[in-house]
Amino acid sequence: MKLKIAYQGVPGAYSYIAAQTVYPGQEYLSCLSFEQAMNAVQSGEADFAMIPVENSNAGRVADVHFLLPQTGLSIVGEFFLRIEHQLLGLPGAELAAIKTASSHPQALAQCSDFLKKHNIRPVQRIDTALSCQDILNNRDQSQAAIASKAAAEIYGLKVLAPNIENASNNTTRFLIMSRQTAVPEDDGSTFITSFIFKAKNIPASLYKALGGFATNGINITKLESYLLEGKFVSAQFYVEIESHPARRSFKNAFEELNFFSDSVHILGTYQAHPYRYL
Repeated sequence: MKLKIAYQGVPGAYSYIAAQTVYPGQEYLSCLSFEQAMNAVQSGEADFAMIPVENSNAGRVADVHFLLPQTGLSIVGEFFLRIEHQLLGLPGAELAAIKTASSHPQALAQCSDFLKKHNIRPVQRIDTALSCQDILNNRDQSQAAIASKAAAEIYGLKVLAPNIENASNNTTRFLIMSRQTAVPEDDGSTFITSFIFKAKNIPASLYKALGGFATNGINITKLESYLLEGKFVSAQFYVEIESHPARRSFKNAFEELNFFSDSVHILGTYQAHPYRYL
């Protein structure tokens, strides 16, 4: 029986490509939003969700720290995909005649230099590959889309300009979500543990809450803060560390974290992808 992988977008989207790369030969469920993709896993309609969370040049994509506690899903893996953007137009279209380019805001940001150079106006859409459908529907040769090579093949569009991203190392990180909460066995390799916590509202609570990671030699690879309930006095923190819950250093660090926090929620432990250390 094939696995079913939920992703945001339509065939040809980068989430679709990531799902195919990590889970080749399986079934892929197109969803309108990240939340819908994660809800599909929660309901049992899909086995995993492939969610883009950050890009090496344009920053954060999805705020999973808000969605994960609501869905009850766990992070079970990560994947890094090299993003190569193509300027796509109708057959017969020419680059010199292009006036607008539609795509996801992240893709537009990643191709801003090219768009400015060619005086092309960016148009925001919910998905890169969905922009290709717009081009086909509008039949206007002055309109282009920014999407993948796979999208060009799927929708029969012409590549007007290849690899138009600002940086040659343009890469998006994806997190893989599952209903399963099992922690993989510690085999001595590098693991990432993601969690969210709310520090106590007392002086130096954040410093003390995170101090245990320093004293126990655990590397914090990501720390982000977010306001809670629209209030400017209460913050929640999303953290990623290089460690596994079975290790003594992990347990010692979390004892201190819990002492200086109002709440701690582990989102998942998963093996670090090799791309991190290239």
